[in-house]
Amino acid sequence: MNDQFNVTYITFGGHVELNKYRFLYFAIMFTAYILILCSNSTILCLIWIKKNLHEPMYIFIAGLLLNSVMFSTNIYPELLIDFLSDKQITTHSLCSFQAFIYYSLTGSEFFLLAAMAYDRYVAICKPLQYTTIMKKTTIIILLGLAWLLPACQLVPSVVMSQSYKICSFTLNGIFCNNAISKLYCDTSRTTYIIYGVFILLNTVFLPLLFILFTYTKIFMICYQSCREVRKKAAQTCLPHLLVLVSFSGLCSYDIIVARLEMNLPKVARFILTLQVVSYHPLFNPIVYGLKMKEISKHLTKLFCEGKLNIWQSSC
Repeated sequence: MNDQFNVTYITFGGHVELNKYRFLYFAIMFTAYILILCSNSTILCLIWIKKNLHEPMYIFIAGLLLNSVMFSTNIYPELLIDFLSDKQITTHSLCSFQAFIYYSLTGSEFFLLAAMAYDRYVAICKPLQYTTIMKKTTIIILLGLAWLLPACQLVPSVVMSQSYKICSFTLNGIFCNNAISKLYCDTSRTTYIIYGVFILLNTVFLPLLFILFTYTKIFMICYQSCREVRKKAAQTCLPHLLVLVSFSGLCSYDIIVARLEMNLPKVARFILTLQVVSYHPLFNPIVYGLKMKEISKHLTKLFCEGKLNIWQSSC
């Protein structure tokens, strides 16, 4: 606590042998961050430029990729600075803000996946009504709700946390997430946890139930349809389901390890955390770049043109 400026400092206690491996950690995570920015931004730009990708499904994919970029940017710059710093500290206000952005974007991911599931449901189960239902206005509303609803629900928790009494100043992690609740005294922590469960139900479990219900309906319709319809459904739905499973795994880790404080060795917790913040933001562009036929086609064309230009310039 800095009484002169009334600032509360939090120390990150989740790093492992930082003095010995700081430059290795920095190199690995910096490379991962650059790959995340480049891979997600490339597909985002393709969707923005190519007119045949200006369809609801691809717009929602662009929203998902943008969400990955923001998610990573919320974590990586602070993480990289900490790797090179003598002290791994942050203020309580900044820590609360980072946790707010982290869980706001996590909720947005589930709402975006729910919007994509609804889009696939209308396209496969109600193809004649697709253009009428999935209008430009509908897409804008769904995108707006996906980013605004989780953020609005999290605002009260951020406001409440500023008035809570802190009993511990060392956070068991390398960035601010659910572990921040363990810093508060027992009397303050109860309210914070109860409201956290409420947010979890609204931003994770309800969208997840909607997604599972929607894809169940899609599979039931496809089962009764011809082979061509089943093939088309598999091509467009499989990438979304892979991303859903991947992101659900990330959330499960966050709940089990960060919130419930599962008894993991410090090294295992550190490695898992680094994998979590690296894996999913890289997984999205790989899945959509390889599995979505139109995006894959444009990416192949882009790389072939790039190789040709390099070859011509070398000659």
